[in-house]
Formats: sequence, C-alpha cells, structure tokens
Amino acid sequence: MGAGREVSISLDGVRDKNVMQLKKLNTALFPVRYNDKYYADALASGDFTKLAYYSDICVGSIACRLEKKEGGGLRVYIMTLGVLAPYRGLGIGTKLLNHVIDLCSKQHISEVYLHVQTNNEDAISFYKKFGFEITDTIQNYYTNITPPDCYLLTKFITETKN
Repeated sequence: MGAGREVSISLDGVRDKNVMQLKKLNTALFPVRYNDKYYADALASGDFTKLAYYSDICVGSIACRLEKKEGGGLRVYIMTLGVLAPYRGLGIGTKLLNHVIDLCSKQHISEVYLHVQTNNEDAISFYKKFGFEITDTIQNYYTNITPPDCYLLTKFITETKN
C-alpha cells in the first residue's frame, strides 16, 4: 500500500442476485458446508447480513439470524463472520461486526451471540475486543471438525442515550 492511499471498504446487502458471493466466500473460509436454511435465514435478516468489499473485491461477510427471545424481543445470532486471509488485519471484520452491533443498538436489540470453536484463539480474542464474553462451553457441538467443542460468546448491548 502506498503511504496515504485510502482504500475503500464498503458493505453491501445480501440479496437473491448476489447470494452466490456469500456461498463462495463460505466455501473458501469455513470447514463446514451450510444448508439452504442458513442462506434463507441470512437473506431474511435483511441489513444484519452483509458482504464486505475491499476496492470492489468481495473479501468478507457477516451472516446473522434474528431470533425471538422468550418473553418477547429479539436477539441476533452471528452464524458466520469471515474475511479472506490476505485481507485480514485491515479493519474489514471490525467494520462488519460494528455494523451489526450498531444496528442492534438502533433497533433496541440487547443481545448478540455466536459459537466459536474452543481452539480458535484469534476469533475469541477478536470478539473479546468488542465486549463479547464467554458465557458457556458446549461439548460436542461440532460433528465433523476437531475439537468438537465450542464456546458461546455473548455481548449484551446497552442502549446509547443521545
């Protein structure tokens, strides 16, 4: 990168016409294959699922599912968040996650959570920087990857008063 050269990172919604971009990214990023329900949930979440572009190249995504909480209200489950390896460390994952956290705050959604494989120290430290905490350990959560255990990471969002 040349000094002082601003590279644009932009986010775009996932729709029927570009959902294949999300499928291609997931194939490159994750050791599991996602089913049709994953993609239906991602599309149904609207603005909570985004593709990230670095200089017009699709390099990352966040895909969420909106869930009803017992007693009313919604919470957000982050199904996947990933950035292609050559583009990590450039603020793309941060931009994707901040987008979802900001959206939750604006829509009065107080809880965001996800599962992370117990040996994925990079992901665990990444989420902790944003105030996520390990709230549970689930044994044998994953069926085809080792280790099969995961942590449940949760962030409780307090509404910002303007």
